[in-house]
Amino acid sequence: MESKPRPIVVVGAGVAGLTVALSVRHRPVVLLTRGERGRSGSTPWAQGGIAASWHPDDHPTTHAFDTLRAGSEANNSHAVELLTASARDAIEWLIRHGVSFDQERDGPALCLEGGHSHARILHARGDGSGREIVEALSTSASIAANVEWRENVDVDGLLLREHKACGVTLRTQEGAVEVIEADSVVLATGGLGALYQWTSNPPECDGSGLALGMLAGARTADLEFVQFHPTLLCPSGTDERSRLELISEAVRGAGATLVDETGFRFMEGIHPLRDLAPRDVVARSVWRVRQAGGQTYLDARVIGDAWPTRFPSIFRACQQRGIDPRGDLIPVVPAPHFHMGGLSVDLDSRTSVVDLYAVGEVACNGVHGANRLASNSLLEGVVFGRRLGALLDSDDWCNRSKQHCTATTTIVSADTLGQEHLLTLRQRVSEALGPEREHEAMQDLSEWLRSDERLAHSRQGNLVSEMLLSAMRRRRSIGAHFRSDAVNAGQYVATGQDVGEASLATTDIP
Repeated sequence: MESKPRPIVVVGAGVAGLTVALSVRHRPVVLLTRGERGRSGSTPWAQGGIAASWHPDDHPTTHAFDTLRAGSEANNSHAVELLTASARDAIEWLIRHGVSFDQERDGPALCLEGGHSHARILHARGDGSGREIVEALSTSASIAANVEWRENVDVDGLLLREHKACGVTLRTQEGAVEVIEADSVVLATGGLGALYQWTSNPPECDGSGLALGMLAGARTADLEFVQFHPTLLCPSGTDERSRLELISEAVRGAGATLVDETGFRFMEGIHPLRDLAPRDVVARSVWRVRQAGGQTYLDARVIGDAWPTRFPSIFRACQQRGIDPRGDLIPVVPAPHFHMGGLSVDLDSRTSVVDLYAVGEVACNGVHGANRLASNSLLEGVVFGRRLGALLDSDDWCNRSKQHCTATTTIVSADTLGQEHLLTLRQRVSEALGPEREHEAMQDLSEWLRSDERLAHSRQGNLVSEMLLSAMRRRRSIGAHFRSDAVNAGQYVATGQDVGEASLATTDIP
C-alpha cells in the first residue's frame, strides 16, 4: 500500500503564493495564510499595476534596460531578462484566470510610471490592480481540487530533516499548534515594512518568513535595500495605524507634482525625470524637505473631475481625511514600501536549504537590484511563481518526492516580540534604517539589540541585526541604500558596486 503523498506547503497567499499553488497541477498543495483568503498580505493593497512591454513600439529589452537603470545596475541581468521576456505571457496567464485589465479602444490601457521610458503599466479597476488580481487568483485556487486552503494561521516554525526542509509548524487563531509534514516548503510571505513605524504594508508583512528562513540556515542577500515610497498619505495626529494609505506613482504619471508649503516644485533640478525619477531619488528628496522643517504635498489638481473614476481608492482615502484632491493639495510622507533583499535564491527560487523555496518579496533573485522599478513586483510574483510551480510539478520532482527519509526532525523557530518591545523597535529601525543612513545610528541600534537577550534572540531582533550588518558593510551609497556618511553621500548614484569598489555618480542632489 502506497503512503499518502506529502503536499507542497506554500506559506503566503499573495500574488506569488497563489501563482505557485495554481501552477502545481498534479500534486497536493496546502496553502497557508495569516488572514482571510483574498485579503492577506500586500497584494490586495497594490494600487500600481503590472509592467509589460505590450505596445508595438516597446520591447522587453527596453523594459530590461529601465529595470537595470532603476536598480543601479546592481541587478542579476539574467533574472531581469527572464522577467521582462516573460511579461506578456504572465499577463495572458492572469487574463486566463479572470483578471480584467482596464481597456482602451485598441487594447489594454497603458500607463506611465516613474523610471519607465514607455507607457507599459497595465491596471485593473483603476488603482485596484492588486485587489483584482488576488481576487481572481483566489477564486481559481478555491476551486482547484489539489489545493487545500488554511486561513487565519500563523506559521511559526520550519521542520528540518537531514538539513532539508520537510514541513512547518503553525498556530491557529484558537492557539492550537499543528505540524504539517511536506515534500517542499515555499515561502511567499512578503516583505518587512511592518518593522518600521510607518509603512504602506499591512501588519502581517513583518519579515516572518525571511526570519524563519534565516533560522533554518538559508543564505540572504541585499538585506539593506529597502525601498521607500515617496508619497504616502501623511498620518493625522490621532492615527495610530502603522499602515498608511499609498498615493500611487501613477498619480504622478498622470501629471501630479511634488511641492512644498510655498508651492515650490522641489524635484526641479534634482533629476532629469523630476517627479518621475526613480523612487529612491524622490523619496530622499521628500524626506530632506521634511527633515529641514518643511511640509510636502502632492499637487494632483490637474486630474480634476477624473479623480473618482481614475483613482477611486485613493480618492476615497483622501475624502475620509477631509481632503478633496480635485482642489486640495495632498500631504505626503515617504515610508517603507518594498524590500529588494531577502532569502538568496536562484532563478528557480531555490534557497541554500534543500527543499526550501522562496518567491516574491521574501526572496532575492537579484531582479530588482538596489531599487525596484515601479510595477515590477506583481510581475515578479507571477513570472517566478509560475516557473517554480512548473518545477515542483515536473515528473522528476514527483519521483524524487517519493523518497521518504527516516532521520530525526528538528524544528527551528524563535519567539516574537511583545507589543511594547515591538513599538520601540519599529521607532528605532525607522531612525537608523531610513531613507538616509549613517554608521553611528546603525551601530547604536545594533548595540541596543545585543543589550537585551530577549530582543537579540527574537525573530524580529535577529532579522534587524542582520539588516544592520548588511547596511554597515556596504559603505557606499547605491540605489535605495543611501549613506549620508559615505564619500559619495551628496550624489545620486546611477550605478555602483559593493564595499571597496568604485561607484559612478552622475547627478548631484543639492
